[in-house]
Amino acid sequence: MAIIGQGYVGLPLAMAAVDAGWTVIGIDNFEAKVSQINSGKSPVEDISDTQLQAALTSGAYRASTDFSSVAKASVITICVPTPLDEKREPDLSLLQSAASAIAPFVSNETLVVSESTSYPGTLRDIIIPAVNSLKPKDSVKVYYASAPERVNPGDPIWNQKNTPRLVGAVDAASQVKALAFYESICDVAVSVSSPEIAEAAKLLENTFRLVNIALINEFTQLCAATDINVHEVIDAASSKPYGFMPFRPGVGVGGHCIPVDPLYLTWWARQNGRRAEFVETADSINHTMPKYVAQRTLELVDSSVTKPRVLILGVAYKPGVGDVRETPVSHLRDYLNARGVEVAWHDPLVHTWDGSESVELEWECDVVVLATKQPGMDIERLIARGVQILDCTNSLKKLPGVTSL
Repeated sequence: MAIIGQGYVGLPLAMAAVDAGWTVIGIDNFEAKVSQINSGKSPVEDISDTQLQAALTSGAYRASTDFSSVAKASVITICVPTPLDEKREPDLSLLQSAASAIAPFVSNETLVVSESTSYPGTLRDIIIPAVNSLKPKDSVKVYYASAPERVNPGDPIWNQKNTPRLVGAVDAASQVKALAFYESICDVAVSVSSPEIAEAAKLLENTFRLVNIALINEFTQLCAATDINVHEVIDAASSKPYGFMPFRPGVGVGGHCIPVDPLYLTWWARQNGRRAEFVETADSINHTMPKYVAQRTLELVDSSVTKPRVLILGVAYKPGVGDVRETPVSHLRDYLNARGVEVAWHDPLVHTWDGSESVELEWECDVVVLATKQPGMDIERLIARGVQILDCTNSLKKLPGVTSL
């Protein structure tokens, strides 16, 4: 099989396929990444160097920038990013480029699967026409399906094998082939009636999280205004054995899914003459959360300080990873800078970010913002120094100098 894109989705998929007995070629446009992978150094946390090296040594896997290699594949999966553009609308340029790049080399009877998250109709309206217009003349039959990725970087429990996968194809023959492939690498493949169902389900999954995070972020602000401990409220509500699911407040939403996928839904709604007003409101609430955190931070600065210095702990979008994609900490930093604050950051898993480098915990500051609780942070040293800490993670409870969000 061939996998287009060797990042947080494509490389774990490649290793899962190797474990299932497939021979895999991983295609990526970035030569530096391909060289790193082929040298046995994994660019993503979920795949260890040892696992990658074993796959390379066995000959079951290699990475390449050569798209012509897909000619040997009976299955091609597209696992490229689908970000937002400067207008915060879907940017499918990488997906379109991937479809056009594989098209001249797609062999007859090949299954082409899109794992990239997008709005309903993307497989049918964008990928299939691109491949069909450029495929070899003797490739008279190509099978198509959508199986949106379900990857949670850094998750110690759920992975490519034990996470159920949705599979929706354009016809019965394609569905049979697609289910057979995913059943070979996953414990459970869930058959749905069309690619559009699978594509819409992926958007619903992450929109569900977006709106619930927005609810708790707004609820947090209401509680803080009346000196109510929001975490105690959440714990109390969680005692109900049905009808409630706990979410926790934070700096905002980040990563490759939650800040992005729901806006594919709102864009798709507008294209169909509708508005997803509830989702748009949730996005707005989460988008302004870093500003609220900045305000809470400045409230902890002594009034005598004219040039505050703030240290942000954790710039990755979630604990346990070095992934800074769409991290809400960037907006927090910008809001603080706009208020004349000198900002530095420390993250054991991120060495450089936005042209700056992680500082040591000894950096002199007036307030610390714990944005992401990373392993390897010696926060006790900061507490011992008596520095004020705004805890946005609910991990420092009843400690001196610590204020919970």
